[in-house]
Amino acid sequence: MQKIPKRVYTLEFKEQAVKRVQSGYNIASVACEMGLAEQTARNWLRRSEAGKLEASAGKA
Repeated sequence: MQKIPKRVYTLEFKEQAVKRVQSGYNIASVACEMGLAEQTARNWLRRSEAGKLEASAGKA
């Protein structure tokens, strides 16, 4: 069976998702619109608030 590769996200993409949530959009709807798991969006929000949001490691 083949391994499913992890998706690579740019810092700009992550920041866009975080800004939408911070501006009042529901985190579930932002995640759905951007093709993310809701938990991924929550993790990015938490990291952003801690000042630790970074681009994904790997090949873009």
